[in-house]
Amino acid sequence: NLKKEIVDEIEKIIGKTTPENIFDYIYAVLHSPTYREKYKEFLKIDFPRVPYPKNKKQFEILVALGKELRELHLFESPKINQFITTYPIVGSDTVEKISYKDRSLFINKDQYFGDVPEVAWNFYIGGYQPAQKWLKDRKGRTLTNSDIEHYQKIIVALVETDKIMKEINKSVYD
Repeated sequence: NLKKEIVDEIEKIIGKTTPENIFDYIYAVLHSPTYREKYKEFLKIDFPRVPYPKNKKQFEILVALGKELRELHLFESPKINQFITTYPIVGSDTVEKISYKDRSLFINKDQYFGDVPEVAWNFYIGGYQPAQKWLKDRKGRTLTNSDIEHYQKIIVALVETDKIMKEINKSVYD
């Protein structure tokens, strides 16, 4: 769904490209913390305005980072299965009282996800914190093994997203 005039303008700067590359470029730019801050008020009332790439090198870097983000967010990246958290205690697996302290995320009085980075716990997407919301939405429920693995994938995705967003910022605003 790209306007031909916009594609033509981008291709004047970087040469021939694909719609998927343009999507990944846009996805990367929209994940730049500086971009989000700079256009915060505007983004609340209108569609985002994405700057044209400065040059082919910048475009290629942002395409690669955007693709990496897209694959993480779709859980298609192999990184997603390299858990960075633990779930060491056997128990009911019921989400009761959620509390986070010193990288331990308790779901009840005994069970917890260990080694949860603060950046993942406090990460915002839009107006909510996915690591917190996902658990709060399951309060009173018993987590399955699949749920536990899914949550661990969410934590990986959030930590990796934070890293990539910082790299994107360097590419867009350096």
